[in-house]
Amino acid sequence: MPAVTLCEIRERLRAHPYAVDALIAAGAFCCILLGAATEPHGPDGRPQFAERDVTATTALLAALSCAALALRRRAPFPVLLGTGLISVVALVVGSPGPAAGSDRQASLVVAPVIALYTVSNTTGRRTSWWVGGLTVGSLTGTAMLFGARPWYAQENLGILAWTALAAAVGEAVRNRRAFVAAIRERAERAERTREEEARRRVAEERMRIARELHDVVAHHIALVNVQAGVASHVMDQRPDQAKQALAHVREASRHALAELQTTVGLLRQSGESAAPTEPAPGLEVLDDLVAGFRHAGLSVSVAAPALDAQAGNLSSAVDLTAYRVVQEALTNVQKHAGRGTHAEVHIRRDGPVLDIRVVDDGAGGGPDSGGGFEPHDDGDTDDGSAVAAGDGDHGGHGLVGMRERAAALHGRCETGPLPGGGFQVHVRLPLSTSSARKETTA
Repeated sequence: MPAVTLCEIRERLRAHPYAVDALIAAGAFCCILLGAATEPHGPDGRPQFAERDVTATTALLAALSCAALALRRRAPFPVLLGTGLISVVALVVGSPGPAAGSDRQASLVVAPVIALYTVSNTTGRRTSWWVGGLTVGSLTGTAMLFGARPWYAQENLGILAWTALAAAVGEAVRNRRAFVAAIRERAERAERTREEEARRRVAEERMRIARELHDVVAHHIALVNVQAGVASHVMDQRPDQAKQALAHVREASRHALAELQTTVGLLRQSGESAAPTEPAPGLEVLDDLVAGFRHAGLSVSVAAPALDAQAGNLSSAVDLTAYRVVQEALTNVQKHAGRGTHAEVHIRRDGPVLDIRVVDDGAGGGPDSGGGFEPHDDGDTDDGSAVAAGDGDHGGHGLVGMRERAAALHGRCETGPLPGGGFQVHVRLPLSTSSARKETTA
């Protein structure tokens, strides 16, 4: 509770700075008069209060100096100059010698001491040093020349100590205030950096989940669409083939639901049930992926030397990306090239890089295909607003997703039509960090 009370008092004083200056001026006036009326050297060696008379000159000079202190925030340099001159004049015109009581004028230095503290507290280091040195030298020198005797009397040394202390304290307070301001600025900047980093990570996670959902939904829905069309076409003439197509529809939808459940499980919060622990698909299940497309009527051949050995040595990120690239490329062939198209999948290890190439001959009977991919792959808008830079074709979410997956691993993805017809997807994925740097700079 006392700490809170002090904080409240401090805030109120900060809200009324000129009232605080008036109180400081009144307190300084009282201190000057008390010092002028005090005998510093009593019979027992202790100061004797109210043992000396305060002259009208001393009271007038004290009033002028303290009145100037009320303006110390508005004009610190003029106030220091005025109070310093008043103190110098008081020391010079006072009668020298301890018998005459000239040392009582030394109390007038209280006003320039406060003014010097204000100047040191509100200006730069260089200004504070030279102004402080000039003030300390002038007041101390004047006191030693015209003040109490001998020149090294404690009153004169007291002026030296108080003026030097005022300059040092003002400098220290200003440095501390600048240090606190710098700490606060760094804390605010660090907070902004953390917020920006959190937003960036959230955006990256959203993009990753969006790619996963797109790949799962686009692949399986494309197969379901093809098989449903086959079933509808042969329902009356060949019911057995229609039943087989519907069975493929059921199998593709079951796989779609399972993968969607795995992906959506990543969004669960810590207080909910545990997310699925089934590993993400990879090249080890590439045969199942290709079999699904073959059941949908797409001719696919796979050339993957020592695929099992390669898949076992791949990291989970590279394995999943390679699988998704093949899945997305074959899905686009199925959607846009149509039935009767032949696609070739080539997967090989080229030194420190995994090379993936999916090529179709563009010989299908797709209604919108001109051989190979149509200008818009799955997930794009009708106006072709998303443009795949560098390939010359209008890319939708599928091609963009493949590029993002490759870029996330510091790889490269090149897509485009072939000169003799058809379309090609070529992706190179570095297998290690060092090869990733080489692949990026290549």
